[in-house]
Amino acid sequence: MSKKLLLYLLYLVIAIMTAVFAWSFVYPTESFELRQVKKIAPHVNNHLLVINDHISHSKRPTESFHFPIQMSQHGPVKSLYSGDIQYPFYCMTLDSGLGQPLVDNQQGYGVPVYNDISNPTKILGYSQDCNIATRIDYYLLTHHGGITKLTLKEVENLYQDKSQYVLLRVEQGTINRFIYTIVMPINHDEVGSRLAQSQWNKRLIFQFNGGSGIGYRQGKQKAKRVIARQKQQLLDGYAVISSSGNKTSYTYNMLLAEDTARRVKTHFISLYGNPLYTVGIGGSGGGLAQYLIAQNSQGILDGLIPLYSYPDMITQTTYALDCDLLNNYFTFRADKRSYWLDWHKRQSVEGMNALNDFPQRTGYLQPVNQIMAGFAPSLPRGNSECINGYFGLSSFINNPRQGFLRDFFHPDVVKVVKWSYWQDLVSILGEDKQGYGLSTWDNVGVQYGLLALQQQLITVDEFIDLNSKIGSWKPQAQMTAEKIWLPFGRKMPFWLSLWGNQNITAVTQGVAPRHQGSTKAMQAAYRAGQVFIGNITLPVIDVRHYLEQDLDMHHVSASFYSRLRIREQNGHYDNHVIWISHKNYNPVMLAFKQMDDWLLALRDNPKYSVVQAKPESLSDSCFSATGEVLFQGDTIWNGQWNNQKEGQCQKIYPMYSTSRIQSGGGWAGDMLKCQLIPVKQAVKEKVYGKIDMSSYQAQLEKIFPQGVCDYNKSDVGRPNSLLIAY
Repeated sequence: MSKKLLLYLLYLVIAIMTAVFAWSFVYPTESFELRQVKKIAPHVNNHLLVINDHISHSKRPTESFHFPIQMSQHGPVKSLYSGDIQYPFYCMTLDSGLGQPLVDNQQGYGVPVYNDISNPTKILGYSQDCNIATRIDYYLLTHHGGITKLTLKEVENLYQDKSQYVLLRVEQGTINRFIYTIVMPINHDEVGSRLAQSQWNKRLIFQFNGGSGIGYRQGKQKAKRVIARQKQQLLDGYAVISSSGNKTSYTYNMLLAEDTARRVKTHFISLYGNPLYTVGIGGSGGGLAQYLIAQNSQGILDGLIPLYSYPDMITQTTYALDCDLLNNYFTFRADKRSYWLDWHKRQSVEGMNALNDFPQRTGYLQPVNQIMAGFAPSLPRGNSECINGYFGLSSFINNPRQGFLRDFFHPDVVKVVKWSYWQDLVSILGEDKQGYGLSTWDNVGVQYGLLALQQQLITVDEFIDLNSKIGSWKPQAQMTAEKIWLPFGRKMPFWLSLWGNQNITAVTQGVAPRHQGSTKAMQAAYRAGQVFIGNITLPVIDVRHYLEQDLDMHHVSASFYSRLRIREQNGHYDNHVIWISHKNYNPVMLAFKQMDDWLLALRDNPKYSVVQAKPESLSDSCFSATGEVLFQGDTIWNGQWNNQKEGQCQKIYPMYSTSRIQSGGGWAGDMLKCQLIPVKQAVKEKVYGKIDMSSYQAQLEKIFPQGVCDYNKSDVGRPNSLLIAY
């Protein structure tokens, strides 16, 4: 046996051992077989909001359910205006500590409901809609942060020294099939009363949560988790409402999320009356949900505290789905892969941060996949946000044949469902003739690494090779599931199709084809408010930790995409405050205090505009690890994003861009499909900077037969009625 083959085998053994060790900490070993959905419920039609121009102009229908929900009953099943009910739908009431869902059929639709889940000997029926009876529980929250669920007997025996704790009444049930939670601080003598509210300060928090989701699941919502996220505010007397339908781990359908949030708040008001105000809080997807709900509707939120936010998911996918294309190119397709061993060079193309000598948790997959592809194996010597933050995202949200790694659904169900983010939005975006949800993702004419070429960080040959071979995602009907080896079961998947390479267009005659997104879907996404266009006038304090050196996916620049869109829409961003902090300090409590002052000033002075009511002490800021305000003011974040000289906070906490910005796109990141110009014109107009590309014109025309992006023109996917005329 040759030394080379021995080396390959050694890499394979090391990779397998590393995989077993790594995944054993990630995936628990519980079985879902007992609770699998084995049969899909019949289609149910439901009202979908009519949207002609933009959703913000569409009147919502009158509520048809009689709130409040009665005790021991469940809330509405059909949404009020967000379209047909989605099946299959996996129930997660048991995962939320609420027991099994209510039986609603005997035909086998949905999850089985047993006589005793701890000793399941008999199926009592099935639940397709996952409802539970409304219930009340009690929790103790100490001033040290301890959270304990109490029985009624424990509540009765509770000591009376209220300086040590706050007693919380927690109501949970289902609305729109999702689990809602209401947390209300109460007195000891109010136990047993559903309506008592003497300890409430009349301020309401709507808690949103993040994650990546493609629908088809009810979602977990544990009361303890809701309480833990707002411990200090509950101690201060706030009430908190939340819903698993407002956690993007379970859906990014923002029409359904809005419908659900509206009903949860309606239920709260039917019990306790109107609050002084409702402020949103939530990170990542929970941040973008606030932006979109506030843009699209009225009456749900009065102020926003988005954390680690993005403007929306649609425009995030534009560059996020580039990540695996780039990783595939760097790992397998580059003419000289050694050129891309420097991760700073990759960053010049990817835009998001990349670091040499930064470990990869899934780095063991690279040598195995290289061996399978016939290359000499090597372990990665660096990492990027594209990998560290977005690994697997393209498969999960873009590949209809992938679905969940865990066995929520029987294999027969898995085969017939189209599992994708686009399918979750099919009622909004539409579907093709084969029933696949239309996709907004497009990379026709995109010149990857254009800025790096202009700055001479990559060579012309590297630029040509990159753009000829990067390709695009295949049409959904041609996609296949990832090749995943399961030597230790589904809980320890071993990817043998790294970067979704089997679903990337092949290089033929020197060029890999690009993907044409659906302009119909793009325009529908804009009209239905799935894209943040900046149409927001509410108070916003956008807060995030600085995590760029951790290669965390929550990049700083996303806050400024939102800002630029607000400025484009409103002519200013005076209602939009950005705080960025060292990761060891959390400024959220301060944000609540400033937001309280802002909203009360608006309430007390009805003639004030949002900007007039803004506290004088509130402005853009950056914070140290100890909470010190390092700098504040209107210019501290100036930089490339607004073509200004770098501000003080920008120097301390520098931001990075995206693959589309590095391709010449704008920092607002809201270009779904660019208008094209011929390559000849691009060369003539010096799109390539000081580099003369005339001798490469024929090669570029082969790569870009339809032309290249002209980012000075408007988005092809944006409806004309929504274009800004300045």
